[in-house]
Amino acid sequence: MALPYLPGNSFNASLGKEKFHKSHHFDYRNDVSMLVGEEKPGIGGELLRGQKIKPKHSIFPKGEGSSAPAWVAFDRQVLCFQAYFQEAVHEKHEEQYRIRACKLYFYLEDDSIQVIEPQVKNSGIPQGTLIRRHRIPLPAPRDDEYYSVEHFNVGNELVLYGRKFKLTDCDQFTKNFLRKLGVRINTPDKTPKDPYSNLRNEMEESMQALRPYERTDTLKQFLDHDRHVLRFNCYWDDSDAMFGDTREMVFHYFLADDTIEIREVIQPNAGRDAVPVFLKRARLPKSAPLPLRQPGEKTDRTVLNVFGPMGHGGRYILDSLKTGAVYEDYYTSADLVVGAVVNVWGRKLVLCDCDDFTKEYYRTKFGIDDFSSIKYKADQQMKVPRPIPPYNGFGSEEDSLCSCMGLIPKPPQRDFIKFMERDRHGLESNVLRFVAYMATDNPIDKDRKFIVSYFLSDDTISFFEPPQRNSGIIGGKFLERGRIKKPGQDLFKSEMSEYFTAQDLFVGAKFVFSNFEFVITDADEYAFRYMEQHNNEFPQAKSALILEKLRKTCKEKSKEVKEYLVMNDPDNSGKIRYESLRNLLAQMQNFSEHEIMTIGRQYAHREPEEIDMNLVLAVAQEKLRKKNFEDFSRLQEALVYEDPSGKGKLPAGEVRTVCRAFKLPLPEDVLQILMNKLSDNGMLDYKELVNKINWRENPVEAVQYQQLPIKLDASWSGGDITKSASVQMVAYHSLVEDVFGKQDS
Repeated sequence: MALPYLPGNSFNASLGKEKFHKSHHFDYRNDVSMLVGEEKPGIGGELLRGQKIKPKHSIFPKGEGSSAPAWVAFDRQVLCFQAYFQEAVHEKHEEQYRIRACKLYFYLEDDSIQVIEPQVKNSGIPQGTLIRRHRIPLPAPRDDEYYSVEHFNVGNELVLYGRKFKLTDCDQFTKNFLRKLGVRINTPDKTPKDPYSNLRNEMEESMQALRPYERTDTLKQFLDHDRHVLRFNCYWDDSDAMFGDTREMVFHYFLADDTIEIREVIQPNAGRDAVPVFLKRARLPKSAPLPLRQPGEKTDRTVLNVFGPMGHGGRYILDSLKTGAVYEDYYTSADLVVGAVVNVWGRKLVLCDCDDFTKEYYRTKFGIDDFSSIKYKADQQMKVPRPIPPYNGFGSEEDSLCSCMGLIPKPPQRDFIKFMERDRHGLESNVLRFVAYMATDNPIDKDRKFIVSYFLSDDTISFFEPPQRNSGIIGGKFLERGRIKKPGQDLFKSEMSEYFTAQDLFVGAKFVFSNFEFVITDADEYAFRYMEQHNNEFPQAKSALILEKLRKTCKEKSKEVKEYLVMNDPDNSGKIRYESLRNLLAQMQNFSEHEIMTIGRQYAHREPEEIDMNLVLAVAQEKLRKKNFEDFSRLQEALVYEDPSGKGKLPAGEVRTVCRAFKLPLPEDVLQILMNKLSDNGMLDYKELVNKINWRENPVEAVQYQQLPIKLDASWSGGDITKSASVQMVAYHSLVEDVFGKQDS
């Protein structure tokens, strides 16, 4: 029995409470005071009388495992249900309702729902996504709540935007998930069949073909002969018609589908329109033009009426004998041979020749070996050479020739491609420079030295005379840059004059211009290198030809040549002076000075240059400073780790691997020089290497390094550009092996 509600008999509801905050239940909306906190609790968070909690999302029982939120724990986990809904069909006597099957997806991460209807053949209904993925509210009056996981089970009916979906089945993942939630899964049900779909299936099964089907297989022929075309040259003699003539054609027969295409060869200035095809690709009948057939007279297949009335209700079978069928004979590959006459819709084309593929095809398939072509072209008339008037002395020869080529004079065209390829690019000057002297007995002129510059971009030559002290001759420009004609040519002639080219200039060559004879005695390093790199254009710089020439010359004098070389090598060092080799080859009187220099340059012995270690360290530290590399301590720790014995030395290969792992920003050649200098018998002192390249603790004074130019020197006056470029000693052992073969010592 309850106590009466009197003072002293009731308990204090606030006893033991610690929270007394109030929720905000009332506010103004459009200047009207109203209740806005229907879902908010009362004082201290307790529910008001008659208030129930409405969960906003699905509530999952907590168990053992991760305490991650639902959008993380259930990421990419979806419940899949088979469902259907019934749709009413109005004003149609074939069906009163329609059953539409669909799939319903419930995404556990955010309680969103998606409905997809599979495509049905010939349904006439827009199918696919019926309801895009989003949270769907419950039907009224609970439209302020949303569907959650507890609303889903096999056999339940869901109302989604006025449509009632019946869940009939689910996949295995959905069954396992619902069982883990403690839900008892109902027995799966079958989706009822659509009456109209059943009617249409019965009609399709009872339908018969309107005509018997006879398959014609052309796929094998297409796969075997795709892109295989027989090509014939032919002509059409239309000279009987008014203003007609013989017209040249190209006949194409496609083996893939036995079609024919004919193209006309239109000569320049023929006066005809440039029609792309003379006959478009199609099968060509032999008896063309064909008479016009009645509708139904020409068909692909023939049928016989077995019994029954004509038209609907009769019974037909395929006539294998094709009684009454109309046959048309078409051209095939067996009808096309060289010399055959082809009827092309009333025009007679004669096949005159064929290509190699066509010949091989007929030789393989039909055993035809005679492919004698038929002459169908008139002999080409020899072109009468256009007489060119002789040069009259006004302007250049090229300019005068262009004025004879047309009514409107045009300037001569410059070889622009050659100019772009051979023009100066950076240090590549594309200018060959030689030293020349006058070949004269005049004591004043024979000592005059000239710099001959040959410009490869336009084949022009310039002469410059360096000033010499106390010579009595003012130096400077001796000849303006331009093309130089070869001597001994008439001035007023119809043919173009010959000019000096790069192949005419080499050391030892003599050339005459303006009655001055010059002899080339030397060249700069760039000229030698260019001629050696392009030795196909300069035979005087091709060592293979020179050695072959030397081998033929010394074939009977091999013993004397070897004795001469050994005699000029008293120290038995395998090297002789270049002057001795030059005197030997000059006595043979079969080699030019440039060929002797080419042999000397190829077998020259040059002492290795001494490497300046301070310069290498300065370059290395400058590279590391620019790349802001300061990780020297970790680099040394990694090297120490690779040295378990603690000797302080490692093989050079292992040091290189560690440097690559740290992406040490040093060029390969600089790193190789440092490792060679600091290594002893293949073992490298890695601590010393790290200390030397450490630009923070051991900076090296910057050294101004200027590389000597070997490509171009504007002030060159005939001497060697660098000391290393001149040849002092020649290793004759290699020369003897290349000329006489390897000798037994």
